This record gives sequence, C-alpha cells and structure tokens, in this order.
Amino acid sequence: MSWWQLLRCECRAIFSHPVLLLTVFGGVIFYSFLYPLPYTRQILCEQAVVVVNLDGSQLSRRLERMVDATPQVRLSSRAHSLQEAEKMMIERKFAGILVIPEHFYRDLLLGREPTLCFAGDASYFLVYSTVLEGMSGAGKTLASEVKINRLLTTGRAASSATAQYTAIRLNARPVFNSALGYVNYVLPAVFVLILHQTLLMGTGILGGGQKVLAGRGAPGYWMEAAAWRLLLVRTLIFGLIYCLLVMYYFGFSFSLYGIARLADMTQLWLLVLPFLLAATFLGICLGQILPRPELVTLVVLLSSMPLVFASGFVWPLSAIPAPVTALVQVIPAIPAIQAFILLNQMGADFGQILPLWGQLWLQCLVYGFLAWWLLRRRSGGQGTVVGIREG
Repeated sequence: MSWWQLLRCECRAIFSHPVLLLTVFGGVIFYSFLYPLPYTRQILCEQAVVVVNLDGSQLSRRLERMVDATPQVRLSSRAHSLQEAEKMMIERKFAGILVIPEHFYRDLLLGREPTLCFAGDASYFLVYSTVLEGMSGAGKTLASEVKINRLLTTGRAASSATAQYTAIRLNARPVFNSALGYVNYVLPAVFVLILHQTLLMGTGILGGGQKVLAGRGAPGYWMEAAAWRLLLVRTLIFGLIYCLLVMYYFGFSFSLYGIARLADMTQLWLLVLPFLLAATFLGICLGQILPRPELVTLVVLLSSMPLVFASGFVWPLSAIPAPVTALVQVIPAIPAIQAFILLNQMGADFGQILPLWGQLWLQCLVYGFLAWWLLRRRSGGQGTVVGIREG
C-alpha cells in the first residue's frame, strides 16, 4: 500500500465516522461556548440575601446598609426568624442568610464580641464564597470602626488609633489576572484540557473500532499497512486537525473572551508540537489496550475532573498529596497546562518551561514506541500487501 493510498483510506475512515467527528469537532466547538458561559461576567455580584435582624438597633441597621453596599451582596428581603429565612431561601432561591443576633448593640457597648451568623448556598461554590466574602467583609469593617472608636474614647489621636488597630497596611495588586475574573483564571487551562481529552477520545475511538473489526476477521487497510506507516499517517492527520483547533481556541476564542496572550507565537507552537504528539500517541495506546472503543470515552471523561484539580491551577500543588502529583505526571495534559499557563498567562521565558517541555518530549518517545508496538502486535508484523480494502 502506497503512502497516498494509506493517507486517503485514513482520511476516509476519520471523516466518515460520525461519533469521532462529533467528539472532535463538535466537542471542541461546543465547549468553547458552553464552558465559558458561567464566567462571561468575570465575577459574581449582587447575590440576593435575606436578613434576620433580631436586634433592631440603629447600629444593626447600619450594618445592613454596609452589607447591601458591598458589590457581592444585595439584601432582597427580611425575615423575623431563622426558620422563616431558611424557608424563604429554599422557596425563593436566595443565595444566603444574614442573622444579626439579639442585643447586638448592647454587647458592643459592654465590650463583648457578638457573633454574626452567615449562611450561603453551598451547592454552588462560587455563589457560596461570594456571599460569605461580602457579608464577612462588611462585618469586619464595622468591627474595625467600633474598635477604633473605642480607642478614641481613651484619648488617643485618630491617626494613633488607626495605626494601632491596623499596624500593617495591605496593598494588593493582581499581577497575572488584573480583572480578578474567572475567565482569565480558568479558561486557558481548561481549553488545553479539552483539546487533550477530545484528542484522546478521537484517536482512541478510531483505533479501538478498527481493533474490534480486526478481531472479528474483517479485513481493512489498517491490517495491510505497516504499523509504523499507519502510526505516522494517523499522527499527521490528527496533528493537522488539532493545529486548526489550537488556532481556533488560542486565537478566536481568546479574542472573543478577552483573554491575554503573552507568549511568542513561535514559542507557543514549540510547546503545542510535543503536546499534540504525546496526546495522539496516548490516545492510540488507549484504543489498542481497552477492549471496546466506547470505553475510551468513559475512561477519558471520568479522568477529566481529577486532572483539573491535579494540574495545579484550581487547587495548589502544595495541597495535593505527593503520590497523586507524581502519578498524574504521566498524563500529557499536566505538563502542558502548567507550561502553557507559565508561558502564555504569566509571561515566562521559554527557558523556564524547559523541564516541562522535556517531559512532553519524553512522553512522546514512550507513548510513541508503545503505540507502534501495539499496532505492530495487532497486525502481526509489518503488514502484507495482498490487496487494498478502503474500509
């Protein structure tokens, strides 16, 4: 079988496979719009909260106004008891509850520390953290004002009282995510993971389906071509397809969502090359190892969430058990995500990602050899030229 015949048969097998096309093209394009949808407003704000004011003092009403003035929270309703507030939260879909305890003002005058109660809808982590951040921030601001006023009553100067309460002034300046939004924080890494997972599924579905047909005795071009030639042609076709998808994600999608691009184009492609090769070879291996092609999709999808957390951009690597961190290093998405964030989002030099780049090339060699060996073992050798069947 000539190179041209093999290339034509492989293209026909790929572009006539509806499940593969839906996974590769449909999955990449669909998720480019679906996944960023919850993050398009960058940060959550004005979450509806119900307040239970059991004190009714002027200071407690001032605290209500301070909470309502925060960008995270909006006081939308009142309740006379915690039970009523819980019922309203469930029925009217409020995001949280603020409870100001009885004798709040009196306890402050007596030097006691009253306890404010906050509750949030923990079924949505972003909503929960936003609500608690807004309410606790207002409470801390009021607490600082009360303590400073107490120092003023002892005869201290205003500047001295303020300095004594806040000896350290915090001037926080975001470096790599100036908008403090979730788009610039989440999407770049997730796009890399989507490319990785769909590429694994695409190559695995194709190879797994052909393996099943070969096991049933059905002839096909994949049995007639030499394993190394089939591997090169398959890698070339999927590589070209995903080069287009990479340009779609890191070009059009980044511009659409306003994501920063700091990497030089040459350096970016130097990183993309071993990433696509390693993912392609790993997908071919999965297709040959797993008994049925549908299991490739199942395995890849089940691994997506663990890879999100293990890659280090959602959960810090220092908080992940060392054995887990070491285990996931065999997955091409892990060094690819870390290297891409350093290079494109944090403006690192290419020399700073050389260890991760070398790790991807090592994966290329290992998975490439394994994919060739599995294909060669299945075809029983170098292939035979007994006929051409473009199945």
